[in-house]
Amino acid sequence: MIGIGLLAGLGFYVSRPKPQAVPPAETVAEGVSSATSNEAQAVKPIAARRDQPPPLREPHRVAKPSEVAASGSIPAIDASVLTHLVDVLVSPQASHQQKQEAWKQLRDAGKLDLAIADLEKRVASDPHVAEYPAALGNAYLQKCGLIKDVREQGILAMQADKLFDTALSLDPLNWDARFTKAVAMSYWPPMLNKGEEVIQHFQTLIQEQETQTPQPHFAQTYAWLGDQYQKAGQSDNAKAVWQRGAALFPADERLRTKLNPKP
Repeated sequence: MIGIGLLAGLGFYVSRPKPQAVPPAETVAEGVSSATSNEAQAVKPIAARRDQPPPLREPHRVAKPSEVAASGSIPAIDASVLTHLVDVLVSPQASHQQKQEAWKQLRDAGKLDLAIADLEKRVASDPHVAEYPAALGNAYLQKCGLIKDVREQGILAMQADKLFDTALSLDPLNWDARFTKAVAMSYWPPMLNKGEEVIQHFQTLIQEQETQTPQPHFAQTYAWLGDQYQKAGQSDNAKAVWQRGAALFPADERLRTKLNPKP
């Protein structure tokens, strides 16, 4: 019974409609960041890396959907560009927006499976780099959005959750791993009683964020934490955290909407 509920819940998670203001930042199949292209660079993890990924180059241009339709083919990504895009996904120097663009290019070009294979090799070859399991977990959730088998979606989602745990055991400050895990877990069936754990993850993220240089995508954490408080019947806490987020990120549309809902 619980197994069926879990799979159904995870199936709902990956197939739900996207929010209009600030989607869940690639923790779902087609999440889109609200950050601008000029946002600050991503915070480096606390553990120093033995070998950093190569410097970022200009993103490879992928044809627009209209261009793909006209040509009747999927835009090409050669091996070197594929490697570069995966390098972006695991680079501590890549911004949140750059990673979002890399995911989009991989999806648009139909190369997500190749990216997963690359990331799986990296996890196996160097299990001490937190960015590898964090990106692989995200890739599994991306894959969920491309398949319709709910059971397969559930298996991938549970594998992703374990990968996020691995990333956090290597680097507790890995924002991508903790945020993605928390958002995904927020859609698990109520019978699994994960609500308090989800709240704790978002609380931890906020504590960590407020010791760092503010970045636009940090606003999402306040919106999601408020949502979890609201779900738990803690309306005052929800409003307080939305207000705190809006004070720090006054330009964030989702937080403004939370505080001033349209009639």
